[in-house]
Amino acid sequence: MTNNKVKKTALDRKLDKIRAAEESGKLGTKLTNRTLRKLTSNKLAVIGVLLFAVICLLCFGAPLFTKYDPMAFDLRAKMSAPTIEHILGTDQMGRDIWSRILYGGRISIIVGLGSALGAALLGVTLGLYVGYKGGLLDNLLIKISDIFQSVPQMVLIIIIVALVGQSMENLIIIFILTGWPGMYRMTRSKVLSLKQQEFVQALRAFGISDVKIAFKHLLPNTLGPVVVNITLSTAMFILQEASLSVLGYGVPMEIATWGNIINVITNGGTIRFDWLQYWWMWLPCAIMLILFVLSINFIGDGLRDASDPTQIG
Repeated sequence: MTNNKVKKTALDRKLDKIRAAEESGKLGTKLTNRTLRKLTSNKLAVIGVLLFAVICLLCFGAPLFTKYDPMAFDLRAKMSAPTIEHILGTDQMGRDIWSRILYGGRISIIVGLGSALGAALLGVTLGLYVGYKGGLLDNLLIKISDIFQSVPQMVLIIIIVALVGQSMENLIIIFILTGWPGMYRMTRSKVLSLKQQEFVQALRAFGISDVKIAFKHLLPNTLGPVVVNITLSTAMFILQEASLSVLGYGVPMEIATWGNIINVITNGGTIRFDWLQYWWMWLPCAIMLILFVLSINFIGDGLRDASDPTQIG
């Protein structure tokens, strides 16, 4: 009698383990843990997370860290240097700089993060479904995105702000309307590379609806680049808000934002002054802005490296 039992090789045993892990649902957990481990091993990403958390805690918990109203005037203490009473001094209207940085950070972060999330929601939704379906609507959106991206974004934003007026809400809407084409094109290119793969063909053969294929099966495969893009877009929109405020086209001057605080070096309100001599009126805010943008960029770079399949060992 011949022995019908075939001896398994080391490769066969390894494949059996992978198959068993996949059937038990543990494979995805291992990949997630590996990605998280790779992210936490990135020192810059960890520093970015810590900076981001500390700055958000300070800004959104501002009443715990300052007793001053950021809009309260005290003309007797205007342009005073840092003291125990005012740890970062006061501005040309006697307003406490530290409280303005914290409360202004709320607005800047909300504008940046809200715009990035809104642009991602619009761009990813259109990129998933329209990119999968193709046809006339896809061609139309490509042409529209080409038009948006052919004009410098800052120029386009300034033109729209001049037409509709300055407000925080208007600025967020304008950032979303000018920021979605990048998200749309990125998601669309990912969908086009996935829609011809065998698992999508099998789903289509089983009669699964296009909406379900796009948002249930293709969306998870695009989340990595989307999350990275959201972090980088948040930093970009915060910098754009600061730049627009310095130019006088951002959030109205009476509202404290990081951009409006820094605007004092170019405008100074009704009082002209030596901005090098009165460094506390703009430098601490500029440092806070730089640290926050750097933290977001560090997090985005870490997420990109951790979610890249070619870099996961």
